[in-house]
Amino acid sequence: MLQLRPASLDDLPLLEYWDTQPHVVDSDPSDDWNWAEELAREPPWREQLVAELAGEPIGFLQIIDPYHEETHYWGDVAPNLRAIDIWIGEANHLGQGHGTRMMQLAIERCFRHPEVTGILIDPLKTNTRAHRFYERLGFTFMEERSFENDVCYVYLLPRLAAPKE
Repeated sequence: MLQLRPASLDDLPLLEYWDTQPHVVDSDPSDDWNWAEELAREPPWREQLVAELAGEPIGFLQIIDPYHEETHYWGDVAPNLRAIDIWIGEANHLGQGHGTRMMQLAIERCFRHPEVTGILIDPLKTNTRAHRFYERLGFTFMEERSFENDVCYVYLLPRLAAPKE
């Protein structure tokens, strides 16, 4: 019932609105996604996806290749990794399993490519709810790291630990 589709410029008003929601701001207070510009670009190292539940947009996912990503946000990383950003747009969709399903779909999408060895995520250090969420999905804590103005925990899901369907 939950599906991922490519994000487009048609999603601009919705994504800008979701960026104002308190739970979204709390999970990513320093980022400016520059939606108008980024939705118009399709670099080969990135996918931007909208999660829909019965045709209704409820969340957003971004999957990047951190080795090739042009800002080098992740610094020096090994090739053949992916990194995921995820959020649910409206608070009334939280706590219903949609984030888990979105992550399962994203993990499957990443590991469809046999060369991908693992997936990185970087929730804020203070977001203990996200830490538990990712740990339940099989991610393991690697390190604490500062990204720009945020202190985050870096987690890794190696291919061997990927959840089975």
